[in-house]
Amino acid sequence: MAQKLEQKALDHVIDDMIDMVQNSKDEIFNIGEEARTEFEQLEKELQETREQVISHITDGDELEQKVQYSRQRLSEVSMEFDRHSEREIREVYENTHAMQTKLAISRQEEKALRDKRDDLDRRLRLLDETIKRAEGLASKISVILTYLNDDFRQVNEMIEEAKEKQEFGLKIIEAQEDERRKISREIHDGPAQMLANILLRSELVDRTFREGTVNEALTEIKSVRKMIRSSLYEVRRIIYDLRPMALDDLGLIPTIRKYATTVADYNDIEIEFTPIGQEKRLYQKYEIAFFRLMQEALQNAVKHAEASLIKVKLEVNSTMIAMVVKDNGKGFDPALKQEKSFGLIGMRERVEMLEGSLSINSTIGEGTTIMIKVPYAG
Repeated sequence: MAQKLEQKALDHVIDDMIDMVQNSKDEIFNIGEEARTEFEQLEKELQETREQVISHITDGDELEQKVQYSRQRLSEVSMEFDRHSEREIREVYENTHAMQTKLAISRQEEKALRDKRDDLDRRLRLLDETIKRAEGLASKISVILTYLNDDFRQVNEMIEEAKEKQEFGLKIIEAQEDERRKISREIHDGPAQMLANILLRSELVDRTFREGTVNEALTEIKSVRKMIRSSLYEVRRIIYDLRPMALDDLGLIPTIRKYATTVADYNDIEIEFTPIGQEKRLYQKYEIAFFRLMQEALQNAVKHAEASLIKVKLEVNSTMIAMVVKDNGKGFDPALKQEKSFGLIGMRERVEMLEGSLSINSTIGEGTTIMIKVPYAG
């Protein structure tokens, strides 16, 4: 009974998280649709403005020719003053003055239309970028939703298989809750917050183009691009933490190699990965298990050991899979129980499920070495 209640509670938490991410995706979609609608309206307005500019240019050129002719006529009347009446002279002068005034007004209207056309063109370019960014981010969040459904739904299966290990099952739930809060916080503080900032910055770029200088606008555009790159990196990092696509497509060794490179770049540390034996595909449960073991070991070394160098070795042969993760961090005393060491507990559980062995050698000030051996009949 208690287990069923826990399972329902876990389903509820998972559904809430998926709903939250789905709502974020819907908001991004709405932003994109609003931008698309405004883009279509501005595009139509721009076409009309361009036609008005062409019309004003044509009319202005014709009017300018008439003004030139009228000036010439005024010059002739002035030179032959005695041959023309006062009324004729006044009519020529007033006609010339009226056409000059009309030409000046026409040129001012033409300039205003040109400025409006250029402003509409800039706004269209910015909206086009916003639409593309919204579509890209919506696509990334769709990937996140897929992995949330796939990976987190497996938690119930893991709990069902661990009926005889009630205490550890509860610890798994607690650890998963912490992980969900972490992912939720990362999505909220990372991509979601950056999306809101990008939207505000895009409006600032628009206002800067209309009211400020080109250099100020370019500076804002560079800032927006930097935020987009950061948001994309955060989305990719969250996806890799959940479950890298390369694990299904390429296999364990290429995925570990890529993940180690990503962690090294993100945390500015050195990670050496050395595969030994054949680089072949393994049964899925072994690939998933060893990737998670490597992932947990690397995260422990990065977060807790304060290591600057981590060495990972993976050996695959016809009878065994072995992994060694060694760091030069601060180490710890294995004899002392580590509080909330759910990561190590989970690693031991995974290894035991594969009928393997896990040993940890660590000395304070001299780093830590984790050795895993699992029998395997490929």
